[in-house]
Amino acid sequence: MKTLTDSVAGHCDEQFGEVANTFRNQIDRTDGGAAVAVYHRGRLVVDLWGGVRNPEGDPWQRDTLAMCFSTTKGVAATCAHVLADRGELDYDERVATYWPEFAQNGKADITVRQILSHSAGLHRFGTIVDHASRVLDWEHMTDALARAKPAYAPGTAVGYHALTFGWLVGELVRRISGLPINEFLQKEIAEPLGLDGLFIGCPPEQRHRIAPLRPMSMPSNRLLGAGVGLGLNLVSRGLQAARSPVNPHRMYNSTFARGMEDIFVDPRLLDAAVPALNGHFDAVSLAAMYAMLAGGGELGGVRVLSEETVRKASEVQNNKRDRVVVVTMQWRLGYHRPPIVDRQLPQAYGHFGFGGSGAWADPQHDLALAMVCNRGGGTPIGDLRILRLSQAAARAVGAR
Repeated sequence: MKTLTDSVAGHCDEQFGEVANTFRNQIDRTDGGAAVAVYHRGRLVVDLWGGVRNPEGDPWQRDTLAMCFSTTKGVAATCAHVLADRGELDYDERVATYWPEFAQNGKADITVRQILSHSAGLHRFGTIVDHASRVLDWEHMTDALARAKPAYAPGTAVGYHALTFGWLVGELVRRISGLPINEFLQKEIAEPLGLDGLFIGCPPEQRHRIAPLRPMSMPSNRLLGAGVGLGLNLVSRGLQAARSPVNPHRMYNSTFARGMEDIFVDPRLLDAAVPALNGHFDAVSLAAMYAMLAGGGELGGVRVLSEETVRKASEVQNNKRDRVVVVTMQWRLGYHRPPIVDRQLPQAYGHFGFGGSGAWADPQHDLALAMVCNRGGGTPIGDLRILRLSQAAARAVGAR
């Protein structure tokens, strides 16, 4: 057991001491808080937390919950895999088989596999809603997606469904199981594994555990006046003329709509299920779900998925450059490769989120890591903190 300092609490096996040192350095350099957890061969070997969770300076606790943005998508995808494992969902079946209204506007042949691998052409968010507050209305969002037209022929390209992914997958779960995805997550994954920190939205009785989001560097719709909006369009056109893969308008449209900055502080967000955005997790629970995947669908003697389903879910679906985030994500069925650390752990997969949170599983070493926090910026798919923690964990198990 590693001895810790006043800035970080918890425990860490000696083998993973570099993870503890990396985490402590990060905590000492931020005015927010965070937690990191690592499972190795089914055992919790790193369980650390530190910093402050609110403006009043209250310390982060082991069970503190943080809203983890896009990290939620990996959890939502795992719910779909539970249904696939039971034979109730077929990855190669048309979405409209389960959701007939979805067949509108050229979407009749879109498959579940295309939804899960971000190749359905439905990444547009800002152009299908009139205000960001619509994310609080499940029926409105699923109706809007049922009417939406794909941005390209499904299956011919890849474009990160930054927000729409959650309603697309969540509606499949609801149509098949009869349960909203937040309830399905509790019944079929969290409760069997004994996890008390894995929520989409957040139940009222758990809200005292939440670390409020601290200020982050993110686009503000209030800044996007006519002049800036015109500038964005001009830049996009110029880049298209130069045949650049970068399109700022496409990236912005996939994630933002008018009023988006207000949604993050709207208390109604806690009551809603937004499965691409508002997962509230503690590090141990999130890491445990990925440890289940790393262990072939089982953790602590509890089997959630078969080894065959885990293998199918983690297979790379494409190596194309993503049209929204520009880089090659190597999308699996709801998961992506962990940037940088993929060289050390080539079989690893997971999902990171805006603000810095993220989690991944590595079946080769039966290893899983999760980090949650309440302060950060970076890209829509994480920042350097989780990458450095991931590299330290990889080195601890001898991955080079």
